[in-house]
Amino acid sequence: MTNEGLWDRVQEAAAAIRKSTDTEPSVGLILGTGLGQLAEAIDIETSIPYGEIPHFPVSTVESHEGRLLLGTLGGKHVVAMQGRFHLYEGYTAVQVTFPVRVMREIGVQALLISNAAGGMSPYHRPGELMLIEDHINLQFDNPLVGPNDERLGTRFPDMSEPYSERLKEMARAIALEEGIGLHRGVFVAVTGPNLQTRAEYRFLRSIGADAVGMSTVPEVIVARHAGLEVAAISVITDSCLPDALEPVEIDTILEAAGRAEPHLTRIMTRLIERLVIIGVQDLVYGVSVAVVCEVGYLLGVHESRHERIAVA
Repeated sequence: MTNEGLWDRVQEAAAAIRKSTDTEPSVGLILGTGLGQLAEAIDIETSIPYGEIPHFPVSTVESHEGRLLLGTLGGKHVVAMQGRFHLYEGYTAVQVTFPVRVMREIGVQALLISNAAGGMSPYHRPGELMLIEDHINLQFDNPLVGPNDERLGTRFPDMSEPYSERLKEMARAIALEEGIGLHRGVFVAVTGPNLQTRAEYRFLRSIGADAVGMSTVPEVIVARHAGLEVAAISVITDSCLPDALEPVEIDTILEAAGRAEPHLTRIMTRLIERLVIIGVQDLVYGVSVAVVCEVGYLLGVHESRHERIAVA
């Protein structure tokens, strides 16, 4: 899949989803490896297998269910990806990020993304959370390569603030209120699927990365291209200190993710509870939110074309 004809494919997928549900979600969620507990917290009204949505890829990774869930969480209509896609599965960057385009088309204004990541900071421990302050793209691919359709976003989206400063402040505030530890750091995306060597971990650490994973960055690029604000949180699932590196299995990663799930679910649910979205016809002053995993309450306002999101 390339960007040629992308607008039409997005419309077809969105139309198929609308035929299956009356839910009009305002918040989107992307659930990472081993982070299925949040899906259980959603009052699900409709569950659509990816294979039934035109042009959607199909999840091939263990622990990724491969369903689009529509329902309510925190008193708001939401749509959740129970399973995401990765470059290492053989998909293109355009395919990996296609669901983000579709979620925006069906009304999503807030995108919350979570991921599982290896911790390279000596201060991070498996089972802890890290708020992504910035990222480094070492996947050597970009979902915006190719012809640009202005209906989807501008040709040259700014990335000076891929993760909203305001939303990061919100996330820290909620974590503090809940007594949940929340590290801050830089996330680096690699292609995978293999984990890194000792030399590679040393290199990644030397260029400023605190955690490493195989997702999220393409989705954030597309979210920014679409004009969404973004915030993201990683679950640290294994320790990647090169001088104390030990082999890691998928069961260990899933177990660490499971320990973090209650905290992740609590923060995200509280964020959604605080959002009030008011539909309008014309340009208004409001706050449009795209969050990756956990974000706090909204402070301040800025221009949004379609929605006003305020503090409840």
